Amino acid sequence: MEIAKMIDHTLLKPDATDSDIKKLADEAKEYGFASVCVNPCHVKLVADVLKDSDVKVCTVIGFPLGANTTETKVFEAKEAISNGANEIDMVLNIGKLKSGDYNYVKKDIEAVTKAAKSFGEIIVKVILETCYLTDEEKVKACEITVDAGADFVKTSTGFGSGGATVHDVELMRKTVGENFGVKASGGIRTADFAKEIVKAGANRIGTSSGIQIVKGW
Repeated sequence: MEIAKMIDHTLLKPDATDSDIKKLADEAKEYGFASVCVNPCHVKLVADVLKDSDVKVCTVIGFPLGANTTETKVFEAKEAISNGANEIDMVLNIGKLKSGDYNYVKKDIEAVTKAAKSFGEIIVKVILETCYLTDEEKVKACEITVDAGADFVKTSTGFGSGGATVHDVELMRKTVGENFGVKASGGIRTADFAKEIVKAGANRIGTSSGIQIVKGW
């Protein structure tokens, strides 16, 4: 297994500079990571650095709270793809999920997914922010994401009260089945923990410690 191909090399800190982002993209090319994941304002820069490589450009939508209106998320996704993004990691509406308004949550994901797919082969990952959810809510969020036509469920933004856990990844994999994407992110900093997460069922990892993980693998 080539772990680098499972890693989204990530930098989402608010104080990330252009030179930090360029360095991130250069590292992704060097190590052959799956993608570079950055905030929307950096998509054009990353797309430019990665234009002659196989590394994808990933960005976040409705980040980090998921509480934007659906229309805002749709606009944000379309603009990001126009600027060169190939993968969209959107945050679902956590408050609506916890309120039991599953129809809203599904329509929110559907609208972003439909907008993204209108551009072609765009991967859509849905961030559940598992630290705020009960197991029952995690299962429901996974089922809604599958029904809404997205490609991945993802554990965390990295900005919540907790990150990826083996338990959550196992639960998500069990719920979505073998043929759907599961991305683990938030607090994955060592090769040992990455191995546990992959064994639990993750087929993509979001981390700012990708180089460390590759070297330790």
